[in-house]
Amino acid sequence: MSFQRQLPVAARFLWAIFFVSFCLLDSTLATKIRGGSDPTVIKVGATYYSAESDGAAIYVRAASSLEGLGSANIQRQKVWSDTAGLGDVWAPEMTTDLGRTFIHFSAGRDAAHRMYVIDAASPQGTYSTGSKLALPNDQWAIDGTFFVFEGKGWFVWSGWESATKNTEQSLYICRMDSPSKPIGARYIISQARETWEQGDSPLVNEGPEAIVDPNGQLHIVYSANGSWGSRYCLADLRLRKGGDPTNVWDWYKSNGCLFGSHQDRMMKGWDATLYVDGPGHHTFALAGGDVNQSPAGTNRIPFVFHAVDKGTPYSWANRAWYTGTFVWWSKTTYSRQNVPGDTSNTGYSFKFFE
Repeated sequence: MSFQRQLPVAARFLWAIFFVSFCLLDSTLATKIRGGSDPTVIKVGATYYSAESDGAAIYVRAASSLEGLGSANIQRQKVWSDTAGLGDVWAPEMTTDLGRTFIHFSAGRDAAHRMYVIDAASPQGTYSTGSKLALPNDQWAIDGTFFVFEGKGWFVWSGWESATKNTEQSLYICRMDSPSKPIGARYIISQARETWEQGDSPLVNEGPEAIVDPNGQLHIVYSANGSWGSRYCLADLRLRKGGDPTNVWDWYKSNGCLFGSHQDRMMKGWDATLYVDGPGHHTFALAGGDVNQSPAGTNRIPFVFHAVDKGTPYSWANRAWYTGTFVWWSKTTYSRQNVPGDTSNTGYSFKFFE
């Protein structure tokens, strides 16, 4: 005899209400933090710090929770202003290195966008006036992020191949001697070549964020498709164990979006979002922004992304920051064809939740 048949009718009714309520609660975990786009959050001690741009200046907030970063009473401290007239200031990215806080951001107009960096002794300290990052090839560049992996510094950004080829934003990587000093050449690690990341012009891979999985493998979770439409989504690049970050064929790409609102673009076994459209350009809110402190375990892990409420016209003006969660998803195979190296790689991936 089943458990349900042993319960009286009233008890079965109450159990059904509880079960449905639990499922609804579980599937609506996302909380809108505030209006805006391109979130970046780090955690230092018990405090969360975020950075944002109004197009001409950079501000830092501090709160005891992710949701608190959107409080109406929170202080927004201006840490840098574009006094040199560089142009539009986009997507500041916070991290720390050797006890100092660094914010990388892009600034410029049209084809002149380049990466810049400022630093301070603490997240809300007095920042340097800033300097242009001397990236190799000196081409259009946005959404850069610095990290240290296996003892070496790296920088990944979204850029153009050349000043005359701006029909595609690809992901590039280079070595870093420090958060402010690139060294060596740039190497391409991802292009929008899959059907699920095509259909927009220009083709877009952007918003890269680094994290290390419980197996010690490096991931670059990035945003695919144009940020001006609801096809915007999160996808994953996983570096094979022992792989060379500068070798494009050592990176394996997820076979579809892992977090998006169009089911036909999702990786098989992954479901589209129910409550938001076009989720993308996220932050893992790592301790110190340090990939070497990436969270492990089997529990849900908080992260922050931007999206538009489902049912609301999709536009840049309607984007907002949301909290969500993810879990490490083991034994996930990414496959590919007609390229050098192994045709598949199995390891950790992500299940993202609203």
